[in-house]
Amino acid sequence: MDSEKEFLAGYKLSDYERPSVTADVAAFMISSGDRESYRHDPENKLRLLLIKRGGHPFKGMWALPGGFLQKGETIEECALRETQEETNVTPTALMPVGVFSQPDRDPRGWIISNAYVSIISEESVRQAGSDDAADAQWFSISFDCDDIGSYHLHLSYDDVELNAVLEKERSGFGRTSFRIKNSGGLAFDHAAIIAAAITALRNEAKNYDTIFDFLPEKFTLTSLQRVRETIMNVSVLPANFRRMVSSYVEETDEYVRGEGHRPARLYRRKTVK
Repeated sequence: MDSEKEFLAGYKLSDYERPSVTADVAAFMISSGDRESYRHDPENKLRLLLIKRGGHPFKGMWALPGGFLQKGETIEECALRETQEETNVTPTALMPVGVFSQPDRDPRGWIISNAYVSIISEESVRQAGSDDAADAQWFSISFDCDDIGSYHLHLSYDDVELNAVLEKERSGFGRTSFRIKNSGGLAFDHAAIIAAAITALRNEAKNYDTIFDFLPEKFTLTSLQRVRETIMNVSVLPANFRRMVSSYVEETDEYVRGEGHRPARLYRRKTVK
């Protein structure tokens, strides 16, 4: 052929098998427990947004919000749209986790998923299952490795308990993939996506920048420490934490006053010049 125009005129995309494309979003939030006494700080919990599937396949099972890419939109636009349609929550930012393309991951056919992590502020949450979701709820989440190398993913909401078991397949370029040994009641391969998402979130939180997305513009150092400890599942002495974050935050002239507590200074993220 003499030109690209002639080549494209004879090219038939239908000659090649093509997968369907979806986006799935692991949206995390840190929620504070109810304050029963001013002498005790409320417990912070890392939570994950899940939807209860209203149709087949995996009808009645819990899954990440997501759905099929539509013509004319980007995969990021698909992720935002599907999350909003199914949960009434709109993420403000998305971080790629990876592409999940195991041929048998979806019983409907050849369907690949582009997975994302999102961070939702507690103040902005107004979830309500809609579209093709029967319900949408924030689940408490824990993810730990046992002595023999198995990873245990535990999700709970009211009397619903989901317990998946996974093993690490490989790590590289800042990402870790997992193989599902027991899905624990989660649909599709979403246990593996969640495991990869929370691992990526913890890796990002080591650099501090990610944790600011969980907080309002002005915050106390105590709240900043609790957020990081909740994500990382670690504890740090307050004095050590102050030294660790000193280059990331700056003081304001404002304070927050709570019943029974001394006024706490508010900080904000330091502007990079």
